[in-house]
Amino acid sequence: MAGSMIHTSKGNYGGRFTLYVLFACIIGASGGLLFGYDIGISGGVTSMDEFLLEFFPSVYEHKHTARETDYCKYDSQILQFFSSSLYIAGLISGFASSYLASKYGRKRSMLFGGITFFIGGILNGAAQNIAMLIIGRILLGVGVGCATQTVPMYLSEMAPSQWRGGLNIAFQFLITLGIVIANMINYATSKMSKDGWRISLGLASVPAIIVILGGIFCPETPNSLIERNLKEEGKNILRKIRGVENINEEYEDIIEATNLANQVTNPYKTLFSKKYRPQLILSILIPLFQQLSGINVVMFYAPVLFNTIGFGADASLYSAVIVGVVNILSTIVSIVLVDKLGRRALFLEGGVQMIICQIFIAWILGTQFGGDMVLSKAYGTGVLVLVCFFVAGFAWSWGPLGWLVPSEILPMEVRSAGQAIVVSVNLLLTFIIGQVFLTILCSFKYGAFIFFGVWEIIATLFIYFFVPETKGVSIEKMVSIWEDHWFWKRMVRNSNGIL
Repeated sequence: MAGSMIHTSKGNYGGRFTLYVLFACIIGASGGLLFGYDIGISGGVTSMDEFLLEFFPSVYEHKHTARETDYCKYDSQILQFFSSSLYIAGLISGFASSYLASKYGRKRSMLFGGITFFIGGILNGAAQNIAMLIIGRILLGVGVGCATQTVPMYLSEMAPSQWRGGLNIAFQFLITLGIVIANMINYATSKMSKDGWRISLGLASVPAIIVILGGIFCPETPNSLIERNLKEEGKNILRKIRGVENINEEYEDIIEATNLANQVTNPYKTLFSKKYRPQLILSILIPLFQQLSGINVVMFYAPVLFNTIGFGADASLYSAVIVGVVNILSTIVSIVLVDKLGRRALFLEGGVQMIICQIFIAWILGTQFGGDMVLSKAYGTGVLVLVCFFVAGFAWSWGPLGWLVPSEILPMEVRSAGQAIVVSVNLLLTFIIGQVFLTILCSFKYGAFIFFGVWEIIATLFIYFFVPETKGVSIEKMVSIWEDHWFWKRMVRNSNGIL
């Protein structure tokens, strides 16, 4: 059978850790800056008085007439749509990017995303009305959709299997770096007497330039070149990124995977067949649980959240910077440990840590805040510490692994389609949460943290029972993990006899 050799061994192809592959992966991962910068910048800008007075005067008025204990001071569907419209555009562009990445290569998809994000940043910085803001956000969304669709796939194909986890997590690291940079910029621009929000939004063009340069100068992945019948060029790139002459085994496996992929005329229909059921389910549920972990409650609206629970405007942005630094340092922990401890250990530890933090945050807000109670400095500091521990747990587990694991379990014949599913679920949930979180905070109050905590319990149990370990397994031989799993092996073996 065509795929039999690929399906029977987990093997390791060897090769050296070359500066060439390190450079390619770091520049390629810069697409994470787009996503991170936007997450960080949006919450800060939507808490700036000048921005609210310019575009959302009713929110500005309510913000300054509401009590300090009012959970609903920022509850506005139009304001939430400004932040979340980007993600619905990213969802749609993710599917278009799937075709672009498969037909024309991963590089061109990243380049297109960088260009659209650049234009969107310029439009937002120069916005004169809500229409310009929304159009700019939609273009930013196209850029984010292309980046999140292409970058994890690019990194998984470029990286040697023994270092794939750490190199792939560079994408998440740059997301977190983008968040911190955005929060620091917001902290500075919030002190400006005029047009600080324009600088915050307009500087989105800077990470876009880095992505554009990456799309021009980074090498294409050998998998993409061979998939497009550029076999000799693909073989040369493979030899260069592995740093050894003997790359025949890996090259032959990519050829075999490509031959199998070429037999697939409709990758989406194929992905929904029983043979690929494990990959499909994980590609849907992992990004779904990633977003329902509650991380967007903390990162997407961090300045708003801290302002709502009684911190001043400056303290809100300062607290968000602290949270961002914790995010970066914890992501580095994941880079160091993911190829040593494996994916499952980090998933499970991080999940338990996040659940504990959400329980205690809900308890503090439920007993010490709301009604006539203003959060004391001691309890406010406690919330900040718990938030930092929550972010740390996310940053070395669900944050990076939510992108890594789906990108490495998908075989070539459905890889672009599967990654599009991952992106669409991720961005759809980001859109929904971005659109309704402030309303949830207004309605549920501290119960919002209980709501997301329950989802995190479900997610942790799902990892424990249904997600196999992928550490050290070549992506071209990843199918072997399913036949060893207590649940998935029956489904895969009975699908069509390939295993």
